[in-house]
Amino acid sequence: MSRVVVIGSGLAGLAAACHLIGDGHDVTVVERDPGPGGRGQREVVDGFSFDLGPTVMTMPELLDEALRAAGSSQEAAVPMRLLDPGYRGVFADGSELRVGPTVEATTRAIRELAGEADARAFANDLVPYLERLNDVELPNFIDHNFDSVLDLLHNPAAALELVRMGAFGTLKSVINSRISDERVRRMLSFQALYAGLSPAKALGVYAIITYMDSIRGVYLPDGGMGAIPQAMADVVTAAGGTIAYDTPVTEILRRSDGVVSGVQTPDGPVPADAVVCTIDTPVAYRTLLPDVRPPFVVRHPHYSPSAVVWHVGVRGEVGDQFAHHNIHFGRQWEEAFVELVDRGTLMSDPSRLVTISSMGEPGLAPDGAHTLYVLEPVPNLDDGQVDWAHQSGPMRERLHQFLQANGYPADVVAEKLVTPVEWRDMGMGGGTPFGLAHLFRQTGPFRPANRVKQVPGLFFAGSSTTPGVGVPMVLISGKLAAERVRDWTGGAA
Repeated sequence: MSRVVVIGSGLAGLAAACHLIGDGHDVTVVERDPGPGGRGQREVVDGFSFDLGPTVMTMPELLDEALRAAGSSQEAAVPMRLLDPGYRGVFADGSELRVGPTVEATTRAIRELAGEADARAFANDLVPYLERLNDVELPNFIDHNFDSVLDLLHNPAAALELVRMGAFGTLKSVINSRISDERVRRMLSFQALYAGLSPAKALGVYAIITYMDSIRGVYLPDGGMGAIPQAMADVVTAAGGTIAYDTPVTEILRRSDGVVSGVQTPDGPVPADAVVCTIDTPVAYRTLLPDVRPPFVVRHPHYSPSAVVWHVGVRGEVGDQFAHHNIHFGRQWEEAFVELVDRGTLMSDPSRLVTISSMGEPGLAPDGAHTLYVLEPVPNLDDGQVDWAHQSGPMRERLHQFLQANGYPADVVAEKLVTPVEWRDMGMGGGTPFGLAHLFRQTGPFRPANRVKQVPGLFFAGSSTTPGVGVPMVLISGKLAAERVRDWTGGAA
């Protein structure tokens, strides 16, 4: 039986652990924090449960695949339900668009907002396009390990199909060539921010993110998003894996020939035949592999924008006009991306996300109160011109005024403000939870590889390696790392 150590109990690490257990390995997860979750850990403040990381769950079958490898299932370990609507978009002119749980529901909403032409284009043109994009892209270019650029041609027919579909154009062109109403365009392209780019610069292949949450639907786990890593951790231990909390890794141990031999912790060495590291890849090279020359993209990283997240516990009730996920679009759009991405400044007319976490899960807040997650995109620390020592207070006040102006309960009784500085202190390169931006030079085989050739037996998972950022992607990254271990150890243990 091969011994494998997984560094980190975020979603990528726990997915890797599940797949490794399924392959018969002896798995130990070492986690520096007192509980699972990584950047998606849960913090309880005065009776309010704050999920610090992602709030949007899509593609539950990817979670199910990992849990089944370890002898459980998504339905058994962490039941979830489809949200209706998945998103509520609120525009500067006061109009709204609700993305429903089905194509039919969203088509009706588009028809009411923008008219028959856009509704027909969405249902009859864009949806089939996105479905085809997913069918070609996911198995061939996302759920796939790359060893070189030539691997892009492992399935020439699939590559040619993406070219034929215009997927190497821009996300903006994919959406705008089919949809004419500017509000609908924004609702179907804001997902570019997940990839760290504006819709005008993101590749059309990232329309797959639009497919994942606007076509396939958004889910709410029973118990909230924090229930996912806890359930995964429970499955890992029930299947025979070990999770050591409050156990930071200080060194990757290697034999005299350079092959990995385990990890060093304050409690002593943990021997291993292979190691999967989910520390943010550029940070891992800097802190754990100082003698290893990183790949070019790690030496010269271009990070995604960051985000300020204000976790708020408020007294009061929310009306029926609100949804679980509420996106408030500013009047500016492309100009806001220029400020955020190109100039590294705060958006003068920002768009914001408000997730009412307790709306579907009342247990996340005391009676008569709610837990809110208020997110505003901001520059990362590498590219930004923002002095957070002076801007944190004013940002908090602006977000409070925004809640009041938009009818949310605003009697704050508990709070936690997370800025790029806090993300950096949590181990996120560039002070961003979104990892490396998905520029072409940081996509697919150009993204930092999930294996380290100079350290045989060491593999990476997480948002700054293959395939990228987002809950579905990091779940896949754990699976891909487990496949690397399988190849390294000569097959299932």
